[in-house]
Amino acid sequence: MFQPNMFESHHMFDMTPRISESDLGKLKDDDYETKSGTETNDHLSGDEDPNQRPKRKRYHRHTQRQIQEMEAFFKECPHPDDKQRKELGRELGLVPLQVKFWFQNKRTQMKAQHERHENSILKAENEKLRAENSRYREALSNASCPNCGGPAALGEMSFDEQHLRIENARLREEIDRISAIAAKYVGKPLASFSQFAPNLPPRSLDRGLGSFGTQSSFVGDMYGATDLLRSVTSPTEAEKPIIVELAVAAMEELMRMAQTEEPLWVRGENGTEVLNEEEYLRTFPRGIGPKPLGSRSEASRETAVVIMNHASLVEILMDVSQWSTVFSGIVSRAMTMDVLSTGVAGNYNGALQVMSAEFQVPSPLVATRETYFVRYCKLHADGTWAVVDVSLDNLRPSPISKNRRRPSGCLIAELPNGYSKVTWVEHIEVDDRSVHHLYKNLVDSGLAFGAKRWMATLDRQCERLASSMAVNIPVGDLCVITTPEGRKSMLKLAERMAMSFCTGVSASTAHAWTTLSATGSDDVRVMTRKSMDDPGRPPGIVLSAATSFWIPVPPKRVFDFLRDESQRSEWDILSNGGEVQEMSHIANGRDPGNCVSLLRVDSTNSSQSNMLILQESSTDSTGSYVIYAPVDIAAMNIVLSGGDPDYVALLPSGFAILPDGPETSSGGGISAVGSGGALITVAFQILVDSVPTAKLSLGSVATVNSLIKCTVERIKASVMGENA
Repeated sequence: MFQPNMFESHHMFDMTPRISESDLGKLKDDDYETKSGTETNDHLSGDEDPNQRPKRKRYHRHTQRQIQEMEAFFKECPHPDDKQRKELGRELGLVPLQVKFWFQNKRTQMKAQHERHENSILKAENEKLRAENSRYREALSNASCPNCGGPAALGEMSFDEQHLRIENARLREEIDRISAIAAKYVGKPLASFSQFAPNLPPRSLDRGLGSFGTQSSFVGDMYGATDLLRSVTSPTEAEKPIIVELAVAAMEELMRMAQTEEPLWVRGENGTEVLNEEEYLRTFPRGIGPKPLGSRSEASRETAVVIMNHASLVEILMDVSQWSTVFSGIVSRAMTMDVLSTGVAGNYNGALQVMSAEFQVPSPLVATRETYFVRYCKLHADGTWAVVDVSLDNLRPSPISKNRRRPSGCLIAELPNGYSKVTWVEHIEVDDRSVHHLYKNLVDSGLAFGAKRWMATLDRQCERLASSMAVNIPVGDLCVITTPEGRKSMLKLAERMAMSFCTGVSASTAHAWTTLSATGSDDVRVMTRKSMDDPGRPPGIVLSAATSFWIPVPPKRVFDFLRDESQRSEWDILSNGGEVQEMSHIANGRDPGNCVSLLRVDSTNSSQSNMLILQESSTDSTGSYVIYAPVDIAAMNIVLSGGDPDYVALLPSGFAILPDGPETSSGGGISAVGSGGALITVAFQILVDSVPTAKLSLGSVATVNSLIKCTVERIKASVMGENA
């Protein structure tokens, strides 16, 4: 059968005539009647009598084969061009006009079916809100005095009952709003619909993300979790109304925090914005309670324009899998505990999720931050989307958390051409007195967990996403990737490599790694894990060793040195001094340092001959990464041809390079931590035994220790020269 050209088949506007929805009901999927080619000869010509009655139009009933072939073609290409209609008509014995009208009618039918489905969703949401409304009414009618047990008078309402009243009013507003939306869709009240969809399909917004992330279920998705975070249970029915009110109040606070200037936000050193805490307490006197003893406030705000539409950004933030993937350098694990609302009108407006997460800095010297919070998404009247988080620690104190998340999140405003303006606010109260002295300036400045890091990561990942979806990329002389599919597969493999690196480098104890207590060194953190059934890792015992150190060298100089394949032999012990050549290069950002490369090592050692290395380097204003992993040549050939990269075994190693504090305008040299030097984390993952049941030898641990220390010394000697 003729295959449609996918790059020629998408039309911005469909200028073909359409039939009405009332006429559409007369059509059936397997029994279409469309105008025949002879109809075009029945129109009046200039020589005919205009008063003469026109001839009766003739119709043609398609055969079962013609319908089946056009149905199959429609799935691939719903908007065929003239050339495709002619060729399809020639195959089926139809004139192009018949094919044109069939596709026109089919598109109209699909549109009507989609609208009916949307209306069913609206009705389901409406019924759900009505049921909750009735439940809260009943709770209020049966309310009793908490002191005497008798009926509660108006002035004796308990705290919980006041929450129920507030929630009841909110639900009334939601019902009225949904009814108004439904009336706008179909011109009649939602309650008049007779059909009801009891089994609603999962939401699927077409973002075209290519290889980036997958759609996941809402509840129970946890990445790298152990019993520690799983001990936080889902909220009870009695807690849900309180959570709803807390989320609504947090949304109001986020909007004011994001849109208000002085005196709430004042300019600090280096042009950064600083929260005026006195003004904050006057503006938000209630909040979520007083600051915990021993905690300090950490507030920041950042605004940027990113290359992604607002709907895709909201999808990323509200899907725990995509959120963990895009922010894998910050989010070491995350879980949706409960979904109180999925939103209305087929999108995330009004979506409410109770979540738990752990945030990290890529270093074993910085403790992770664990938090239990509610995430609320809302579409405001001006078209701005907002997503807010606020901690639930006061509702249910958790022993695992040493920080509290005040209303934090982002505002997303739609811009032309698929861009969005994002304003990010981070407001944390944290007890971080145990932070290592090397990272104290970085953490205290807010660069480690603040809005600037979230915003910089989002901007870089949006550029990466745009690169993964690009087509017709010119092929360079060194590129061994010849198809867009191969390019996407390689980017997806590099994405998984970067995520695996981040999960093995932080100080989190929540992953499947086991920390070894007696490693013989306080500077190197060594962990082990057994890999058996994971297709993405080689089977056997894997050691992960990581250490962090400071050098008086600007971070950019370190980043450029480590990503340069011509200087790789100066620090890469495992390459045995072999020459490293770049076989392929995929740029995925404005900065030339943002790229994915495939390297080949020509080593004199026969066991390492022609070894391939997949490497991704990335950089932004808050930090840089150089991550790499040896790959099997046969497996890489499958990826380059567009095959599934999930089954390629990877053991990533690499470097995280962070500034040692905020940018300094000092004209002097780098003399101490905080004066412009670089914080470098080195991490290796090595397979020490291919048998998962084997016992780990102390010799293997000593070897990994020696390897990482030798690498550190080589890096210092190379980038510092005589000052090493």
